[in-house]
Amino acid sequence: MGAPANVVRLHPVGIEFEVEENETVLDAAFRQGIALPHGCKEGQCSACKCVLTEGDVELKKYSTFALNEMERGQDYILLCRTLAYSDLEVELLNYDEEVLSKSIPVRDFTGTVTSVSALTHDIRHLEISLEQPLKFWAGQYVDITLAGAETITRSFSMANSPLEGQKLAFIIKKYPNGRFSSRLDGDLALGTRVGIRGPYGTCFRRENRNGAMILVGGGSGMSPLWSILHDHISSGEARPVRFFYGARTQNDLFYLDRFAELSAKHPDFTFVPVLSHAADDTAWRGEKGFVHEAVGAHLRSSGYGEDVDVYACGPSPMIEALTPVLQMNDVEADRIFFDKFTPATN
Repeated sequence: MGAPANVVRLHPVGIEFEVEENETVLDAAFRQGIALPHGCKEGQCSACKCVLTEGDVELKKYSTFALNEMERGQDYILLCRTLAYSDLEVELLNYDEEVLSKSIPVRDFTGTVTSVSALTHDIRHLEISLEQPLKFWAGQYVDITLAGAETITRSFSMANSPLEGQKLAFIIKKYPNGRFSSRLDGDLALGTRVGIRGPYGTCFRRENRNGAMILVGGGSGMSPLWSILHDHISSGEARPVRFFYGARTQNDLFYLDRFAELSAKHPDFTFVPVLSHAADDTAWRGEKGFVHEAVGAHLRSSGYGEDVDVYACGPSPMIEALTPVLQMNDVEADRIFFDKFTPATN
């Protein structure tokens, strides 16, 4: 028999759960359906940073950008890296009661690749059919594992609606040396069996909210935002929606016909593509510059005030540039939801 489980007590929410030997605190919470703050799950992003107030722990390898030496000396920990060697008392620095109330236990699924197609020169659309349906909220993600000579696991956000839980769709950016994404051009055959684990993520659509909804994406950040957008439309909720999408050139844009159809059907919806490398493109009549600049200009002219939700998904530089823009335009911190895409560590 293994060592007895230790108990983790979370303050100030009063939640208790058990963590097994060689299991991180975050994984234990996921297993028991407790949705704690998290992002990369690899010690890279600091989203799960908390304070250990009592107990003995060991931290697996992590980035000092996520947890520096001074913080570690003050008993800060990353839940995704923390192994418990005794009962623990943990003070949450960030928590969302709505996230906790909508927790879904993380489970393992088996799926089959049914479609791989190109959306642009470096964006691919992947579809996977599951043997059993996956319950998730729009904006969440899963880990996909490819078996073989080397096992590869990567995290990708669903692009489909939660109503389609047995047929998952993903919008994935292809990298030349990406161990997973490079296989999307021929190596990942239809019928390939894959492992799916999830759902993860706290950047999901909040329901029954007032005011405007602003979506901000770049690259494969389109995937969770596409899910959020269609989940919102399906809900029948009436609120203005503005979708800002940052790309380099017109060749990096896709779904323009679909966005045009949505705009025609839903007068309160507007799609705003923003090109950062279009200074000399005389054929482009849309927004130019960086996407966070376009969002800032819109917020200054919109008159939304504090009554706005922002969902931002994409590369870290985009999120880091956008955050102060939102703060300067008085968007409340608890109405900003983001999914920062970080590079894989293996």
